[in-house]
Order: sequence, then C-alpha cells, then structure tokens
Amino acid sequence: MRLLLVSPRSPESFWSFKWALEKVLPEKRAINPPLGLATVAALCPESWEVEIVDENVQSIPLDPRVDVVGVCGMGVQFRRQRELLALYRNKGYTVVAGGSYASLCPEAYGSLADTVVAGEAEYVWPEFCHDLEVGRPRKLYHEIGVVSLQDSPVPRFDLLKLPNYQTLSLQFSRGCPYRCEFCDIVVMFGRKPRTKALAQIRCELDALRKLSVHNAFFVDDNLIGNKRAAKQLLEFLRDYQREHAYRFHFGTQASLNLAQDDELLALFREAHFAWVFIGIESPDELSLREAKKFQNTGQDILSSVRHVHSYGIEVLGGFIVGFDNDTVETFDRQCQFIMRSGIQAAMIGLLTAAPKTPLAKRLAREGRLIPGANNLDHTRLATNILPKRMGYDEMLAGYRALQCRLLHYRGIAGRIKNKFRYLRSPAAELQFPLKEQVRILCRFAFRGLLPGGVARVSQFMRSVPWSRPRIIPLAVQDWIIGLSMRDYFNRHCAQELGTVRQLTRQYVRPIERACRHYVRQGSLEVSLGEAKDSAVNVSILMKGRLDRDFFTRVTHHLEKVLEETASSVTLRIEELHETQRLNLEHLLDRLAQYGDRIHVAVREELRSMIEIDSSIFNLVLES
Repeated sequence: MRLLLVSPRSPESFWSFKWALEKVLPEKRAINPPLGLATVAALCPESWEVEIVDENVQSIPLDPRVDVVGVCGMGVQFRRQRELLALYRNKGYTVVAGGSYASLCPEAYGSLADTVVAGEAEYVWPEFCHDLEVGRPRKLYHEIGVVSLQDSPVPRFDLLKLPNYQTLSLQFSRGCPYRCEFCDIVVMFGRKPRTKALAQIRCELDALRKLSVHNAFFVDDNLIGNKRAAKQLLEFLRDYQREHAYRFHFGTQASLNLAQDDELLALFREAHFAWVFIGIESPDELSLREAKKFQNTGQDILSSVRHVHSYGIEVLGGFIVGFDNDTVETFDRQCQFIMRSGIQAAMIGLLTAAPKTPLAKRLAREGRLIPGANNLDHTRLATNILPKRMGYDEMLAGYRALQCRLLHYRGIAGRIKNKFRYLRSPAAELQFPLKEQVRILCRFAFRGLLPGGVARVSQFMRSVPWSRPRIIPLAVQDWIIGLSMRDYFNRHCAQELGTVRQLTRQYVRPIERACRHYVRQGSLEVSLGEAKDSAVNVSILMKGRLDRDFFTRVTHHLEKVLEETASSVTLRIEELHETQRLNLEHLLDRLAQYGDRIHVAVREELRSMIEIDSSIFNLVLES
C-alpha cells in the first residue's frame, strides 16, 4: 500500500515569521514540521510505502503514484484541506481526512472524504489500515476512549524535509488541567494530562540526535500540567544532554504558575530551555476570571514574567482582547503591560469563539455570535463575536492602534531594554555556528536594519546591551522577531478597509490602461472584486496570446499593488503558448515574495507546461 500524507498550506499569520525566514534565514521555509503526520506514518504497517508532503515547504504533487491520500489540518487549514480532499478524490484516490479540526468537528467532513479519522490516532489509525487492506474501510473512525501515550511510537522524523525547518517538534504530554472558556484543548484531550515514558523520549532524542537536530520544541499545550511528571522529564533532559555531550536547545508552552516554582524554573534552565510560551491573555484579573483563566490570578503577572526572565528563560506571550470585561481602555493597559514585561513575541489576538468550546456555547445562547464569521483564526483582523462593552469597529480600531504602538521602532527597542534588565544570563545560547551567526547578522543589517533609515538604526543602537556582549545576539534576535511581526501587520492589518480599496483602485487604473490593447483583442480580462482574505482582489484572466511587453508592464504594476496595499491578486490562465511560458515564469519569480496573496488558477491541460509551486503561491485547485 502506498500512502501520501499531506499537511495543507497554512494561511500566513504572526506565527509564520515570513519576513524573518525570507530575509534573514533564507535556507528555512517554515518554523515547525507536521509532527502529527510523522506520528501517523509511524503507526502504518511496515510494508506500506509512506511519503509526507508539507505544503508549507514543498509543492503538492497533483498526480502522485499512491493508492491513498491522507490530508490533515488544523482549523486555520480547513479551507485548503477541503480543496485538497476534493482534488484527490475527483482524481480517483481513496482520501482520508484527519487532524485536530476533524477531531473537533468530524461532521464537517462527511461529504469530503471516503474516511474520517477523528481523535487521537494511536489506536484508530492501525484499525483503519487493517480494514483498508482487507477492503472494508469504514466511513468514520472516532477515538472516544483514553489513549495511553505510552502506546505512541517514535515519529518518522526521517520522512520530514528537516533542512526546511527552523525547529523540530516532539511531544511529552497531552491534556491540560485547566478549563479556560475559549480553549478547545480540553474538549479534545481532556483535563488529566497523559504522558509518555522517559524511555520513549530517550528514543525520540536519539533519533533527532542522529539527524543532527539541535532546536526542538515540545508542542505540549501545557508541559507542566502534571508538575511531578514535568520535573522528572526535565531532570532526564538535563542528564541526557550531559550523558551525550550534546546540546539541545528546547522551547515549550506552559502555564504562568511556572513562575511560582523555583525548583521547576531551575530545572528548565539546567535542561537548556531557551524559551517558553505562556498564555497571559490579559493583565486584568476580572477578564481572567471571566475567561476562567484562574491559574493566572492571585499573582502579580508582571513580577511573574520578570521572575521567569531572571532564570535566563525568554517569555513569549499570548494575549487576547475582546473579553466581556474589556473596554476601549483595555488596549492601553495591554500596551503598558507588554512594554514593561519586555515580551517581544507578543501574540495578540481578538477573542474568537472556536467551535464546541464553552465560550461558543455561551455566546450562542446570548445571541452574540456573528453568523458565518471567522471562527478559526484569531490572528486575523476579524472575529465571530460581538464584544459586550465596546463596539465591534471600536475593537478593531483599538487592536490596530495597539499593534502600531508595539511594533513602532520605539516599541521594539523599549521592550528589549526592559527585558534585559531582568534576563541577565541566558539559559541556552543560540545554536548557530559563528560563521552562520555572522551571515545572519549581515543579512539583518542590510535587509532589516539599514532599510529603516536613521530612525530604525538609532533605536537599534539604543536598545543593544553593548556592555554585555553575550546577550547581544539575543537582542538582534528580538529585532528580527519585531521586524517580522511589523512586516506581517503592515501587510495584513495596518490599512483600514476603505484605504485599501481606494489605493487598489488607484493602482489598478494604470494596469487597465496598459492592458487596454489586449482587452480589446480578447486575449485578456482585468477586473476588481471583493476577496475572502483581503479587502480587494485584482483578477487577471489570460485567455489569448500575450507578448513580452505585456508581462513587463503588468509585472511592475502588480508589484505596486501588492507592495502598497493589502489586496490580493488572482491570475487565471486559460491559454498559454510556449512563447509566453518564460515570460510568465519571470512574472511569477518577481511576485514570489507576495505569494501568500497571489492565487494562480491554471487550466488542467496546461499544468504540464507551467508548474506552479503551491508552497509559494495559492494554487487554485479547479478540476
């Protein structure tokens, strides 16, 4: 049996760090690989041939030589997952849907796949494999029991394109003891954390060590959900690194009560955890109590963050605005807290009611869910709830203003200075060899620092702790994070809807003038319309012969549209002559840096003539 496992392309977000990967770390294509698919691959019969394709780092094969295609997906990937399932099913493959969103909402996949695998895979996936081999696969395999993680295999790390990723993923536990109203983790994994045996972690580390991996992310939703087990893990990790004279550079996610346990913090440092992501959500205790985030109450949150920093561990923070207790004044309080805490990677989202969470159920009862609105991606400038103490538009305006303040050069520099007052000695240093550090520094200087002019350079010089050379690389890293988040915000969120529409129309007029001749002869259509993921979409339909002069002109104008606005572009290719192919390839090369906002639709008969990389562009999968 030949199996293709596909992780769909994810929409860009703050988490993508697209600017950093393209400008400073060009050898990398994504931050983390699909650990779930590597685990599923390890659960397959040994006789099966398995391939993993992550569309975030490589283009999907349109006609793979396989028998079965499995497509996973989180909620933010659902639209693309649906497209891929339809593509492969229409081509006659047996298609299987799985992943976290299929586990949360298996009913959404009934008509999309031959089989849906919902819930944790350790028991139901081998059952599906057996049924498939004997020709009797069921429509739904739904794990509703308790899965022991000690039955989880070592993931097939060898099937991942490791050089494309900045960090490799592994997992120790599932489940979280807390019951935050907006979170779907408890819905899927329960409140009693389950853990792997330390012998399993040893085998996984051995596999990563053989593959020369140094950066590793424990993807556990709360690594310290079971503190006793977490301490045993950390002691093991510390001893493992000493035993093998090997330096892993770890990161993870944990709850804020980490700061109340000095023994735990010391173990994190000894095990070489460089950073931890903490869901802080809000500095307002009333908002935390409303959200049932009780683990963050009863303590001074700012002091807690600083205490974690004092152990040399970076804090990445998750924040939410839009709680019932929040008002327009909340944005100022959030800004002041984030600045004083020194958290550079401050992931701020609008409160979003994910399906089947307690929050979604409560707001549905109160009539405060917006029908058909975004309920899967809280990093977008849109949500599906109606706030209680401010207007919806007020909330969006406040969010935009908050990000502008934090991502101003002064905001980036100020947080660096505030953090390094408390983070004196890093628990783990950067893993790049000296030669690579020099290359990164040069790229940062010429692609990130100098293009910002005197204002950016002066703030950088002000923020760097020159008297402490050991942590200068961490200050540069913070600037890379800050500029990457600033780049994403400027492209996706900074402009108001009316401004985007006005600017787009302004830039499209020259395109229409430049293309008038081709429109008249019937070889081209240009139109402007609404888009799902951006304010405006510029659509260009190529349906006849187009000369080199056309491609030269339109490339320049499209670059202006994409550079100056948050609009998207759709290229529909219905006819393509061999003489046009090189010109089209040149156009796509020039626009590749804006690939996340470019949709390319190629008639199926022409796909052999022009190959579109779906990891760069949004390849429209029309049969």
